[in-house]
Amino acid sequence: MEEAGEEVQHEGIQVLLSERSGEDVPRCPHGPTLLFVKVSQGKEQGRRFYACSACRDRKDCHFFQWADEKVSQARLLAREQYNGSCRPPMTHQQYMTRCQEFIALPLAKRKFCKECQQLLLEADWQEHSGHHLLGDVSLANMKRPSQLLHPLENKKSNAQYLFTDRSCSFLLDTIISLGYTRVLCVGTPRLHEWIRIKSLESSKPKVKSLLLDIDFRYSQFYGEDEFCHYNMFNHHFFGGEAAQSICQKFLKEDGGQGVIMLTDPPFGGLVDPLAFSFKKMSNMWKMSSDTDSSAELPMFWIFPYFFETRILKCFPDFSMLDYQVDYDNHTLYKYGKTGRKQSPVRIFTNISPETIVLPASEGYRFCSVCRRYVSSENKHCEICMSCTSKDGRAWKHCPPCNKCVKPCKYQSAI
Repeated sequence: MEEAGEEVQHEGIQVLLSERSGEDVPRCPHGPTLLFVKVSQGKEQGRRFYACSACRDRKDCHFFQWADEKVSQARLLAREQYNGSCRPPMTHQQYMTRCQEFIALPLAKRKFCKECQQLLLEADWQEHSGHHLLGDVSLANMKRPSQLLHPLENKKSNAQYLFTDRSCSFLLDTIISLGYTRVLCVGTPRLHEWIRIKSLESSKPKVKSLLLDIDFRYSQFYGEDEFCHYNMFNHHFFGGEAAQSICQKFLKEDGGQGVIMLTDPPFGGLVDPLAFSFKKMSNMWKMSSDTDSSAELPMFWIFPYFFETRILKCFPDFSMLDYQVDYDNHTLYKYGKTGRKQSPVRIFTNISPETIVLPASEGYRFCSVCRRYVSSENKHCEICMSCTSKDGRAWKHCPPCNKCVKPCKYQSAI
């Protein structure tokens, strides 16, 4: 492999990122692997190695290969067979055929296996006898698959924390108010289904969405022009060029105008590979659109506020909004809590914060100096010339530190 085109420095393990993605890059069940090396004080220590892009824990994906290792043909064949065994049992097209057959069944015969996470046809019943089955699956249930499927729970690779209706409503209303008509939903299945449901209401402007997600189970519910099996850590479309073409076509509509990408990655995932993939997505949009070559794909990246420094290093033109995103199935990240118990999840965006109105009903207000909406506790500091709070609490200016700090740090300093 050639020298990496981009290197991201960290103490511990460093990921080496490159525009190159040839056949010489080994693959695991999650697509092309990433190149890593151990570093200490900015210098490489030890051999480079390939590991899974999506899973940081070897017990979740055991792939490992030294970069300079010569791999035998027998081992390559065994690896390909293993990767093949991890693929979904059906193609997306086959899932869609089953879905149509399932919908055609009378309500009393529409069953879903909660253990196998699968819609069942009558021919499947015997195989799933003894399993926990959900009966009378309605068309309304089918429109909200995130409520049928068990959320994936590995917080480092594919954790699915699902937005509350509150957060979905705010995101969609904001998208509409900004004039966007298409949403590329990367790892946001709850928002995708919310957009589809609300677009059927006559009172709402029509908004289209395309879901890209690593969870292939959504192939059971969405057509090939509605869902692509995708790994955001390595920009890999499991459906190959056909799936990538669907995404490109979605980005290309209306000359590339009116589209925004919204992503909610696993919080334990590495920031730098994610940013690298999102830049590739932005480049896909540029190549598919009639927009100015200097323009960037409008984006909402939802992530905890304490990743702000890392995200801004990758995207210097991004800014962080004060809006607190919350989740149905996360015990801590809930709206309405106070102090340190507030949700730390925020929206990072390359859209002007001045144009994004945060709801006054939840205590957000507009700061005329900062030209953005901030939380009620976020007080403007005349010394820092900014509304400095990051976590929803009131921060205070610390003269010894010459900056505003969290309440606990302020007490320590004085």
